[in-house]
Amino acid sequence: MSAHQVQGSLFDQSEDVCLRPLDGLDGLRRTALGDGAWIDLLPGWLSGADVLFEQLATDVPWKAERRQMYERLVDVPRLLAFYRSGEPLPHPVLDEARQALSTHYGAELGEPFTTAGLCHYRDGRDSVAWHGDRIGRGASEDTMVAILSVGAPRDLLLRPRRGGAVVRRPLGHGDLIVMGGSCQRTWEHSVPKTARAAGGRISIQFRPHGVQ
Repeated sequence: MSAHQVQGSLFDQSEDVCLRPLDGLDGLRRTALGDGAWIDLLPGWLSGADVLFEQLATDVPWKAERRQMYERLVDVPRLLAFYRSGEPLPHPVLDEARQALSTHYGAELGEPFTTAGLCHYRDGRDSVAWHGDRIGRGASEDTMVAILSVGAPRDLLLRPRRGGAVVRRPLGHGDLIVMGGSCQRTWEHSVPKTARAAGGRISIQFRPHGVQ
């Protein structure tokens, strides 16, 4: 048994990787954040999430990137993969998820989700700093970013750019969060490092065309 499997949720022992229907679910809850931003949260949208984590961790062609930080190059503290519009995703359930999100949010969003970015947080030392997805249309338009999480839970933090209280949501084991409205412009989000024992987590971020 691998370390990832040891960290598996007691609440997700299904070997079948499948989605619950989005429409008509009582568990999908919207929280207004302020400044026109909101989040929707659906715990356990995906069953068999730990099985999917193992497959993605093994099969996805992960890339380790380096970025300029002031006067030096530093390692990005997570592994990355990106699938453009029209590219097959690394598991059929992710295509199903993207279609389900496009169907459920299409009228409100005004367009489908098209791309998928994957981040592999290998342990508590991997992280992503405070940011908003403001490259492209997210800098000037309301949009949505939907994140499906598999593997061990990690905290997603959100804070208003103008200053204020931090909102904390632990995500893992098939949980879905959708950041919508002005969230990418007026709020920032991060996945901080943690000293607590944490297994690996993979997040799959679905975005409309032109939002990064």
